[in-house]
Amino acid sequence: MAQEQEKQESMTLEESFQKLDQVVERLESREITLEESFQIYQSGINLLKECSEKIDRVEKKMLRMDENGDLSEF
Repeated sequence: MAQEQEKQESMTLEESFQKLDQVVERLESREITLEESFQIYQSGINLLKECSEKIDRVEKKMLRMDENGDLSEF
């Protein structure tokens, strides 16, 4: 589980979104058991949380330009 978490953290945001798409496709499949669906769902939730944290970090690093052309973080 910790190894999977490290893989998720090293993925780009785009790779994470692709992985989420795969999770959704797998959950929509009728070829998985209930137990598998719970495991896949949990990994999807963890991945979604990581994506949200990545987006938050990027937002905090974004710069804002004021009317004088000066840059400041927000």
